Amino acid sequence: MTSSNKNIVQRLIRRKEVQEKTGLGVSSIYALMKEGLFPKCINLSERRVAWVESEVDEWVSERIACHRDNNKKEGI
Repeated sequence: MTSSNKNIVQRLIRRKEVQEKTGLGVSSIYALMKEGLFPKCINLSERRVAWVESEVDEWVSERIACHRDNNKKEGI
């Protein structure tokens, strides 16, 4: 680990928490991942995957920002 990464706390979250944070269903998460529109999961083992929480949070923030920008353009 480099010295610049020591202070960064990264947390892995499982699918259920990703669904709770995003409001997406399982098939939507994997479809968006396949299209390159959602953060990729990390294989923890043969049958376990997780996502980097900060990447999912960033995706949610980008969706909110996009929504707000669209509303401003439409005069809402």
